[in-house]
Amino acid sequence: MNRYSRIAGTGSYLPPRRVTNAELAAELGGRGIETSDQWIVERTGIRARHFAEPGVTTSDLALPACRHALEAAGVSSADIDLIVVATSTPDMVFPSSAAILQHKLGIAGCPAFDLQAVCSGFVYALTVADSMIKSGAANKALVVGSEVFSRILDFNDRTTCVLFGDGAGAVVLEASDQPGILASDLHADGRHVGILCVPGTVSGGKVLGEPLLKMDGQAVFKLAIGVLEDAARKTLAKAGRTDADIDWLIPHQANLRIMQGTAKKLKLPLHKLIVTVDEHGNTSAASIPLALDAAVRGGQIERGDTLMLEGVGGGFTWGAVLLDY
Repeated sequence: MNRYSRIAGTGSYLPPRRVTNAELAAELGGRGIETSDQWIVERTGIRARHFAEPGVTTSDLALPACRHALEAAGVSSADIDLIVVATSTPDMVFPSSAAILQHKLGIAGCPAFDLQAVCSGFVYALTVADSMIKSGAANKALVVGSEVFSRILDFNDRTTCVLFGDGAGAVVLEASDQPGILASDLHADGRHVGILCVPGTVSGGKVLGEPLLKMDGQAVFKLAIGVLEDAARKTLAKAGRTDADIDWLIPHQANLRIMQGTAKKLKLPLHKLIVTVDEHGNTSAASIPLALDAAVRGGQIERGDTLMLEGVGGGFTWGAVLLDY
């Protein structure tokens, strides 16, 4: 009998503090940096984002998201035998946020590790967990995207600080005799490291470099649309499906224009595009599971629907996953 993996439940969590464009513009204006709600919306589609309070960590955000996913799947934390956390903003240098999350969930013994592919992280993590379940190395996995990007933003750079937010999303992925995840396609190209990065590190108790986000927005935009279409088409081909089989496109929520451009290239009507970037901003590895959970709980996505998930991020990394929900 063939062994597959399927999403059994989804969950998400946003920190309570919602920051509108107007609020952020007022804060930046106090520093002599000019921006506006109109400027942000026209370029990105973002109207608000959530920021975590000081002291709240990636694992803190991940915990309620995981509990919601476990509840939706009808399983307990004790049933989990694999935890993969996609994040670029871990709680500490080490141990992994996944190990810290494991402890907070009250379980021990199963493998738990972080995966770093920036905004493509959840697609990467889902692919890794799918492979481990198909191989028999795991039966029930928590796959999580969780970020506190507000900690690495340069609030003197209006072109980047208005884009990002904090949050977490999670799924319970479990073994099944029915196909769930159908195919995936992952890539990276380190030649483009410099267009999106946080060029800082810790050495000898000091910060080396600048641990704040830097981005060449135009370069990212040009690369993103092309590679996302390519990854989606390769994934469809691997699964023996076509554009017409996609019920919902759930891209990384970075920029509405990139998302709409990708949908058009896949010949998908815009009503099949799941959009949460307007309220969440870019939450990096958390954006796809946040959007997935919002669409499931909002009644848009139903069991049996075919979903295309795709992400692109610093590295430069990109990838796609096709699944039957």
